[in-house]
Amino acid sequence: MAYHVRSRNAQILVPVHVSDNLTPLFKGLRALQRPQVLTLSGPDAVAFAQAQFANDVPSLADGHWQWSAWLTAKGRVLSVFQLLRVDPQTLLLVCHDGGVEAMAEQLRRFVFRRKVVIAPAADLEVQAAFAAPDRARGAALARLEDGTLELDAGTPALPRTLRLAVAGTVPHEDAAELAWRQSDLRYGLPRLEDSQREHWTPQQLGLDRLSAYSVKKGCYPGQEIVARTHFLGKAKRSLVLLRTAAPGSPGEAVTASGSSLGTLVSCAGDLALAVLPLDRDGTGLEVAGAPAGLEPLLDGLAR
Repeated sequence: MAYHVRSRNAQILVPVHVSDNLTPLFKGLRALQRPQVLTLSGPDAVAFAQAQFANDVPSLADGHWQWSAWLTAKGRVLSVFQLLRVDPQTLLLVCHDGGVEAMAEQLRRFVFRRKVVIAPAADLEVQAAFAAPDRARGAALARLEDGTLELDAGTPALPRTLRLAVAGTVPHEDAAELAWRQSDLRYGLPRLEDSQREHWTPQQLGLDRLSAYSVKKGCYPGQEIVARTHFLGKAKRSLVLLRTAAPGSPGEAVTASGSSLGTLVSCAGDLALAVLPLDRDGTGLEVAGAPAGLEPLLDGLAR
């Protein structure tokens, strides 16, 4: 699928093919507009996060990050994010689909007497590059000389770097943001629009591929349902990557032989993540009456 970006040197639009090859689309860092950062700080920040989020926060070492999720009491996913433990009293949540103001407001309802401050980090910008990080490796963060936090958000097969830096220091391009979003889908990272929040369990969204939830830690919202599904093996649907003939929309049906088979969850150009039955054969899939084919998911993004 062809998109257009404006050349910075000559004020013309040039076509680029987002799905063909992600790496050449942009070199260097580009600002991402959708992701936002939420800060949890104070003596009880880790304990509070442990009680609310699906992954095991105390086991995360200072200067490291993990994938995590916030669930409803019914075990449905509200948000998927990167959780950074900067120091013993500071956590940062990189929420790739924004919404941190609403998330902060909801989380504050559960603070009670805990000593934790929850606030959007409005001064931080999320920047991305299709290149190996300078110093960050795996789950280990790196703090650069100017205070920027660097994360390794890729693999040797598709190197990617994320940085949390002062806003306004690098340019934004729509095509670059789309390329990054497509690379997230290739890794099986769900990007949830509002219409898809509170619809899916962690297992249905394949969050086990990201090690984004724990079945061993103590109580958190939705924990009983997550553990029951895990130990009883009752998940009947899973996440797949599709290439569609035309851009799809979250919530749109995936059909086969005229019957609804599943649902698109996340879309970016001609790539989409969908939840389909485990016992599918993968042939004859369609979205909006046009063919859709299965694509392999990339591994290695778990931290």
